[in-house]
Amino acid sequence: MSESRIAASYARLLHEYLMRQGCDPVRLLGEALDPGQHFVSMSQWQAWLAAVDAHEGHRPALGIRIAEGISVRHFGVLGYAALACGHLGQALQRMERYHASVYDANPAQIHLQDDQVCIEWGVARGRPGPLVDEAAIASVVQLSRDLTGCRVLFKEVTFVNPRPTDLAPYEAFFGGVVRFDAPSTRLVFDVAWLAQPLRKSDPALLAMLDQQAETLLQRVAHLPLAVDAWRRSLVPLIREGRTSLAALARAHHLSARSLQRRLADQGMTFQGLLDETRRHLAEAYLRDERLDLAEIALLLGYSEQSAFTRAFRTWTGLPPAQWLRWATTDLRDA
Repeated sequence: MSESRIAASYARLLHEYLMRQGCDPVRLLGEALDPGQHFVSMSQWQAWLAAVDAHEGHRPALGIRIAEGISVRHFGVLGYAALACGHLGQALQRMERYHASVYDANPAQIHLQDDQVCIEWGVARGRPGPLVDEAAIASVVQLSRDLTGCRVLFKEVTFVNPRPTDLAPYEAFFGGVVRFDAPSTRLVFDVAWLAQPLRKSDPALLAMLDQQAETLLQRVAHLPLAVDAWRRSLVPLIREGRTSLAALARAHHLSARSLQRRLADQGMTFQGLLDETRRHLAEAYLRDERLDLAEIALLLGYSEQSAFTRAFRTWTGLPPAQWLRWATTDLRDA
């Protein structure tokens, strides 16, 4: 089994925490994050957290203090995608599905228990340790609060790790009972919080992706105005995971049947339009060194990276990595 890892965007949270404390992160941690770096190994993350913990004299609740600086940008593309959701329940479902693009240790599972929601992490892939778990769980909590603009309260929080000497900072942060030495790590809260609407998306967070898509669509072959309008409307729908004929029809105030007829009048099908749009976007995203395959799959509305890879091979005859090598070599030789 390969070593677990975390997104570099998430690791930057620790560097920013140190700078807020007036500490030079490079001097303490021994290295800076490469701007083009996608992931940090779990062993590296553990070592960094241990160094900061020792530097601060092993004060309790380091992970909570780090997580208090979280924002959607630390979750990379997943954070941007979460902001496109209508309410907290949708955002949490998206985070559950695409967690590996940020944190690929023990995956989260969300299930309902009567009038409560439980987010649970097991230990199938090992126990990363108290500092890793604490920072990860506190980050999910803080991100939920950041997304909604509300202080979401948790009725119960459990950790698999040993009980710390001081429970007060944990109970104050989570707002409920916090237990340790449990069989699994869990967050439990009232189901009513799932319907909490998200705050208005910060335009700056999505502007990069929208501008990239807009520039790309201007470069491709000219299409009839109607087809071009449908294709442009598909871009945000694809990013939000709403890749259906009905969703595109609603965006243009049409019935699904009416849109289907209009597509047929242009000699097109909805699936053909969707595939073509996704292919053009995929080719642009692959050339962007800031994005890895898991993030590109998310931006294109695929539930799994493997599904994106299969689709890309169908479109181009090559898997994404091989296509990128071919495309960049072709450009250099042109």
